[in-house]
Amino acid sequence: MTTSTRELDLLCINTLRTLAIDVIQKADSGHPGLPLGAAPMAWVLWNRHLKHSPADPRWADRDRFVLSAGHGSMLLYGLLHLHGYALSWDEVLNFRQWGSKTPGHPEYGLTPGVEATTGPLGQGHANAVGMAMAERALAARFNKPGHEIVDHHTYCLVGDGDVMEGVAMEAASLAGHLKLGKLICLYDANDVTLDGPAKLSFTEDVGKRYEAWGWQVLNVADGNHDLDGIDAALRAAKAETSKPSLLIVKTTIGFGSPNKAGKSSSHGSPLGKDEIALTKKALGWDPEKTLWVPDEARAHFSKAVGTGKQAQASWTTRFEAYARAFPELAKDFTRVMKGELPSGLREALPGFTAGSGVETRTAAGQALNALALKVPELIGGDADLGGSTKTVLKDGGSFDGQTGAGRNIHFGVREHAMAAIANGMAYHGGVRPFTATFFCFSDYMRPSVRLAAMNHLPVVHVWTHDSIGLGEDGPTHQPVEHLMALRTMPGLHVVRPGDAAEAAEAWVYALERTHGPTGLVLTRQKIPTLDRAAMAPAAGLHQGGYVLAEATGGAPKVILLGTGSELQLAVQAREQLERDGVPTRVVSMPCMERFRAQPASYQEQVLPKAITARVSIEAGVTLGWERFVGDRGVALGVDRYGASAPDKILYEQYGLTAAKVIEAAKSLLA
Repeated sequence: MTTSTRELDLLCINTLRTLAIDVIQKADSGHPGLPLGAAPMAWVLWNRHLKHSPADPRWADRDRFVLSAGHGSMLLYGLLHLHGYALSWDEVLNFRQWGSKTPGHPEYGLTPGVEATTGPLGQGHANAVGMAMAERALAARFNKPGHEIVDHHTYCLVGDGDVMEGVAMEAASLAGHLKLGKLICLYDANDVTLDGPAKLSFTEDVGKRYEAWGWQVLNVADGNHDLDGIDAALRAAKAETSKPSLLIVKTTIGFGSPNKAGKSSSHGSPLGKDEIALTKKALGWDPEKTLWVPDEARAHFSKAVGTGKQAQASWTTRFEAYARAFPELAKDFTRVMKGELPSGLREALPGFTAGSGVETRTAAGQALNALALKVPELIGGDADLGGSTKTVLKDGGSFDGQTGAGRNIHFGVREHAMAAIANGMAYHGGVRPFTATFFCFSDYMRPSVRLAAMNHLPVVHVWTHDSIGLGEDGPTHQPVEHLMALRTMPGLHVVRPGDAAEAAEAWVYALERTHGPTGLVLTRQKIPTLDRAAMAPAAGLHQGGYVLAEATGGAPKVILLGTGSELQLAVQAREQLERDGVPTRVVSMPCMERFRAQPASYQEQVLPKAITARVSIEAGVTLGWERFVGDRGVALGVDRYGASAPDKILYEQYGLTAAKVIEAAKSLLA
């Protein structure tokens, strides 16, 4: 007897459901509610629409699927395992355990087929926006008439919590403005949150909100059973090319559970053995069978391997024809999808005249524009501050969300989404995204920057107006604790260049750093360009810290360390100390993280343990400098908030002067 299509669909859906609740019960930890409720929409998407190749999860032209509601990870792991990805049965059974490839929330780079690390709600939604933008940017650059090698959709499954989050709202607003027609979000609208019914805190009309942002909104009234309705909505979403689409799919959290369906109790705790038996019985499943995948279901799921190979083979044939017609473009496409950089970056950098006063934001902006000519995949923008951050790409054009043309992204005043979208672009691959805003507003970006660091995403964040040196705008805009706070983030490299030459090198460093995010922290005020003929080359920045100026007349008795605009104060203080007969070394420390990664021998060479008279100077909190100045050294900085006044007055009032550096140095030698 042949199983009907409807029966086979239901068998596969219930396989996903029961596998999820059994594995969660085995782990005694997890979220069964979403897999039970969202399995039908996930099945329809993956079975009827998603273009993917389980045999090659990194195929360039695959559709992207992001589970923004990452707590429902067992639904995704079930989909990946059953569809034939390299996620073994043992790994599935090792859910949420030490060393497994099935952690509590999906992690990019750990589990084959996971496109983004999700869990903090709203992040995946914003990441999906970035992925859709990257797809369009690549299409604009590489597609040619009759040769469309970039043509895929981005799908994202979001929950009630996702659409409440501010980061998702910011990103969705921008997506609608950009008319990202290849972005499709499926909203698991079960009206339940962890605390209880969503109406406790959430009564707005989500559909109208998205419509106001310029989205196509489609409704599926019965997401528990209406597979054809879900299918029709997905087809309509793909047919709409001038708007992103939101499918509001009404589901029941914990569907099938007699005592927990529709209740928050099914959200984040195992159902329990008795309730699992009742749930299986309600679903028409044998309650005696645990961790069971019917042969017919497994065979049907596994067809995706062959279908995916065929789709990829068809694309490969098209790409080979493309390569014959456009060999240089094909070579470049292969390069950018591997994340490789063109050669000769440092040779492209502009030069700067010693002694001239240059804002490091301006010098970095000039370097960015020079490098953008060499690195066409470099694309990014600012939070409505391009004129101030100096990050506008000359002749780059404004990014068009429909065609993908233009390299300047106008993120608007949406700092958090900007960072999360940049992560999505990096997850997608083929582009090198950067963002820009004032350094104080990095606070708005921290959750997304943290995820970039966690996932080794090569995003560059340009943060200007880096200290009290920005002056009259006052303490609300003057970052004080931000440098050290961001330096504590594992995987993030914070680079604060000390003059124009270091600012240019900083951009090369950031681009060459392909396994993690980099923050460039830049001045608003002009600072002197150091005489590199008399001092060490700015290329020393690539070591994180280096000897900028050596002591004369003998071994150094004191070491002065500086970053950013305060490096000049160390240089000025050294000149006077040397005249006073104190051999003084100046160390530039633009990137503490990079310096600490250097061999111990190099660190000893720059900061010999025998020289304990050390003074650091940086216009930020002094916490953390003890690592470099030691117990006997002095850290000069700003351990309170700033004030509204011209920058020169602020530096004097806060004791950030060459005279204070000299005073501190001599006190250590007394």
